[in-house]
Amino acid sequence: MEKIFDSHAHYDDEQFDEDREQLLKEMKENGVGAILNMSSDYASVQKTVDLVENHDYIYGAVGIHPEHADEYNEEVEKELLEILKRDKFVAVGEVGLDYYWESNPPKEVQKKTLRAQYEIAKTLGIPIILHDREAHEDVLSMAKEYKEVTSVFHSYSGSVEMAREIVKIGGYLGISGVVTFKNARKLPDVVAEIPLERLLIETDAPYMAPVPYRGKRNRSDYLHGVAEKIAEIKNMTKEEVLLATEKNMRKLFKI
Repeated sequence: MEKIFDSHAHYDDEQFDEDREQLLKEMKENGVGAILNMSSDYASVQKTVDLVENHDYIYGAVGIHPEHADEYNEEVEKELLEILKRDKFVAVGEVGLDYYWESNPPKEVQKKTLRAQYEIAKTLGIPIILHDREAHEDVLSMAKEYKEVTSVFHSYSGSVEMAREIVKIGGYLGISGVVTFKNARKLPDVVAEIPLERLLIETDAPYMAPVPYRGKRNRSDYLHGVAEKIAEIKNMTKEEVLLATEKNMRKLFKI
């Protein structure tokens, strides 16, 4: 049976506090081969470290999310660098730009924090996982500036044209449960257009559960639904999609 490789999840989230260990055991039994867990704010960095150290099939990415860009400083940077040199820590993430919430740090603070974390990825020669909310132009511009870093656009929400630009610079697109939503307009077109070699599948658990679980707490074994939808759009089998996205994740993150 083909394994599910979830390229973006947050199992450190408090929504998993009551049954985390049971759930992680169950999912492994349900064919989940690997999970890349992301930190977001500073508090979740250590939680991600614990998950990676305690579970053989969980890998880690650490970074400061744009909503918490003002938490970034030299001490935090030093700590992130040290963690990312350890085994099974394979990317800087989740980082990026988020212009949606007015309560977020100012754009210039977000850009400065993102640039600093691109520098970490460049120094260590590892990919970066990008959050992009209503900041397409600025995120793409920085990704182009740092062409030597492989940029992964998590839960991709941009246009087909932008997706083509990302592929040109060697980037990847994370396809989430949104692709199964009836109101997903652009994403099916993006999936149809972009080669499978540049796609990853992801949950963003506990968020973004695919149909028929929409609105519920997401989990990695629900990615069967995402793989099925991609297969339908690309006129392939679900097994082919799972094999290809596993291969992509292994190659990109050296798993």
